Amino acid sequence: MKKGIILFGLLGLILVGGLYAKRKFYNPKHRLDNAKTEVKKLADKNEIKNGDLIFQTSLSGQSKAIQLATNSKYSHCGIIYSDNGRYYVFEAVQSVKTTPLNKWIARGKGGRYVIKRLKNAEQVLTTETLQKMKQEGEKFLGKNYDLTFEWTDDKIYCSELIWKIYKRATGLEIGKLEKLGNFNLTNEAVKQKMKERYGDKIPMDEIVISPKAVFDSNLLETINEN
Repeated sequence: MKKGIILFGLLGLILVGGLYAKRKFYNPKHRLDNAKTEVKKLADKNEIKNGDLIFQTSLSGQSKAIQLATNSKYSHCGIIYSDNGRYYVFEAVQSVKTTPLNKWIARGKGGRYVIKRLKNAEQVLTTETLQKMKQEGEKFLGKNYDLTFEWTDDKIYCSELIWKIYKRATGLEIGKLEKLGNFNLTNEAVKQKMKERYGDKIPMDEIVISPKAVFDSNLLETINEN
């Protein structure tokens, strides 16, 4: 009888501990605190610089479809900038905006991220070039997120924002442009999203730049990942 009580008590402690850990893991404040610690480590080690690119797995409704269609672990990305010792991510969500880096990290799946940088960043990303990048970005500020991934400046999505800013400010193409029809559109989750966005008229020839194409660019090198 005593053994049974002890065993029951242990199981109760394990269950309560597991529930506590789960609440702690999903608690927004806890995620944000962890992200603040991450950013401080990156800054202390000088592992983040103006113009760096950062990638994460988004928790948005379309994230899974993007991952499946492009065969990519990551579904969202942005450009890192610093201002008076604080770091931000310029990103295309709804709408195009600047987000504190710690909040950006905390928002992603598991707080995971990868930071990439131009291999010749010291030569390319001069003060003047970075200023030009910011000026190009300001033209998109406040614009709506492009749910249909059109190659126009009227609305814009995350990897398109990065590609166009870099192209227009530096002349470099960060990632290979593709056509929508090149992606894997056979998965049911992808088909559903495509149906929602396009109905029966999917623009297979639409030019697209995916987060994976930017991530895989041979112009970049990985600086940090957690």
